[in-house]
Parts: sequence; structure tokens; C-alpha cells
Amino acid sequence: MYQIVNYLDELFPNPHCELNYHKDYELLIAVMLSAQTTDKRVNMVTDKLFKKYPSLEALKNAKIEDIIDIIKPIGTYKKKANNIILIAESLLENYDGVVPNNREYLESLPGVGRKTTNVVLANLYNVSCIAVDTHVARVSKRLKIARKSDDVLVIEKKLNKKFKDYDLGRLHHQLVLFGRYYCKAQKPLCETCKLKNICSYNTKKN
Repeated sequence: MYQIVNYLDELFPNPHCELNYHKDYELLIAVMLSAQTTDKRVNMVTDKLFKKYPSLEALKNAKIEDIIDIIKPIGTYKKKANNIILIAESLLENYDGVVPNNREYLESLPGVGRKTTNVVLANLYNVSCIAVDTHVARVSKRLKIARKSDDVLVIEKKLNKKFKDYDLGRLHHQLVLFGRYYCKAQKPLCETCKLKNICSYNTKKN
């Protein structure tokens, strides 16, 4: 565990979410939009979206066709456009437009599951929780923290147990960045990696 944590601290001493946001609901919507696409592409569309609709009221009253036109580059845009309007309506109706520290409520929102909720709670409220996306799952399996057959919930539980004394929100960002830029799905940077001695991918490759 210490080998992993120390190396991640060395690589990413100040890890942060790479999604751009200025308001709490902007983060929630951005993370919802990030499913099956890249943060870079999400940032591209949310820059336009939040400039055209600078409040939850504006998003709530937006024409779905106009939102679709803006977020079209990210895929599954029709469903996500509808989710944006429904999320805006729900936040205004139930929490006066504030994203609450309420896991049950957040997970009930359209397009918002456990992964999105974990990211939001960790970033907005410093809740120590880890979201398992494709990067976190891949790294966890390669570093033998999880089995190849483990689903995201099982991986999350194993990470919680193994790193129970560590800031899981910070660890999440570090694992995402490590998977995105170092332990990539294709052509990972194994030669310079200080974790290659415990990595199943490197062992398999050799």
C-alpha cells in the first residue's frame, strides 16, 4: 500500500478534478455528462452550455433541442440533455438549487449513479469516498488490488479496505490521473513506472 501511495504522491502531489466548474450544480452536471466520454470533451461542451444558461432556472427552462445541439459531441446526447433539465428542476424544487450532501437523493437523480455521486461528494463536501471509473478499475486490477472479474462496487470496497487510513477523494484523483496519463489502456508507460514490480500487466508483458 505504501509503495502505491508514495508513488502517486510523487507523481501527483496536488491532484484535482479535471472537469471545469464554478458552481456546485455545474460539477454535478459535468460528471453526469462525462459517462462514456472524455473530460476534455465535456469541458468543451459545458463551456458553451453554462455560458448560454448561467443558472439552474435557465437550464430548467431551456429547450431540449438547444441543449442537444450544444452537447452533441459527447454522445448519448438526447438522454443527457433531458437529464440536465430534470436535474435542474429537481434541485430547484427540493433543495433551492443547492447540491446537497445527500447520497440517497443524488443517486436518485436521472443519469446520476454511485460513481457520479462519489465524485460530487468528494469534491464538494470532502467526503472520503472513491469513484471507480474505467481508469481506477484498470489500475486496481493491474496492481492486483482487485480481480479481473470484479465489478465496480467490489473494486470500490476493496480500495476502501486497503486504503482505509488514506484520503479516498485524493486517491481517486491520483488513480484517475495515473490511469489517464501513465497506466494507459494502450501503451502504458511501464518502463519508467515504479510500480512495475507489483503490476500484473508488466509481468504478463514480460
